[in-house]
Amino acid sequence: MKNLKFTIITFYQFKKNNEFDKIRIILDQFCSFHKIKGTILLADEGINGTVAGLNEPINLLEKELFKMGFTNLEKKKSLHKFMPFNRLKIKNKKEIVTFDNSKLDIEKFSGKHVNSFDWNNLINDDEVILVDVRNEFEIKVGTFKGSINPRTENFSDFKKYIYEKLDKKKDKKIAIFCTGGIRCEKASAYMISEGFQNVFQLKGGILQYLNDTSLENSQWDGECFVFDNRVSIQNEMIPGTYELCHACRNPLSISDRQSKDYEKGISCLNCINEISHSKKAKLVERNKQIKIAKKKGLYSPYIKYTPSDYS
Repeated sequence: MKNLKFTIITFYQFKKNNEFDKIRIILDQFCSFHKIKGTILLADEGINGTVAGLNEPINLLEKELFKMGFTNLEKKKSLHKFMPFNRLKIKNKKEIVTFDNSKLDIEKFSGKHVNSFDWNNLINDDEVILVDVRNEFEIKVGTFKGSINPRTENFSDFKKYIYEKLDKKKDKKIAIFCTGGIRCEKASAYMISEGFQNVFQLKGGILQYLNDTSLENSQWDGECFVFDNRVSIQNEMIPGTYELCHACRNPLSISDRQSKDYEKGISCLNCINEISHSKKAKLVERNKQIKIAKKKGLYSPYIKYTPSDYS
């Protein structure tokens, strides 16, 4: 098993259902039995998840979701040599991606989906306004060349950006993108409900684009932040170079980790002046326990596990 890698699957589907309590129980039991870890969110508007496991259990999960009625999942797969999640979390939420709390009919209304092979032609059009729907800390890691940073702290803030910066451009061509595509589904549906006429969105998101596009042809600049232990990925789905600060959870580049304020597992240049003595002491103790667990071969959610550990 030494050459095996974990399969990571990211998926979502907007599909109205009123059985998400039942679905949550079934998925929790299924994923626990098959040693699948990650996060799955359920709401009456649909499902949204990113999980990882060995290849066969992930294939079985796809079949299980299909039997549950999720027959049109937007999904992407990638491989990683370490398990990218520490635990399994399956939750019921009001929205599978928090944005508006209104009942947007995303199954009927969304922007025009543009696949990754046609995306470059679209965004090279001088008449197109290219907007990154993601948050500030994600955009600092990387984005498309020439895109607009709306400077949001969370996705719900994007509504304010629409009103302040785009409201008078409802007849313009506006292209939006996000990590996996789900935030664009919500944003484009909202924009269309507000009278925007030409909204385009990257189908499958940045992840699909990086998977389909060669480095030579890519217009992506930097790396792409992902919400798991990989932290970031690069063009052609090459593992990224960023790490998370354990104290403030900000992504750190190689140069960030060379700062005098960086202490692995303890602090970084973003939080060195904000972290309390008590929290620092807890982080020091946690790192100590991780080292002990590694040395003794004990379980710890912070140790990097390989597929051979699942045999």
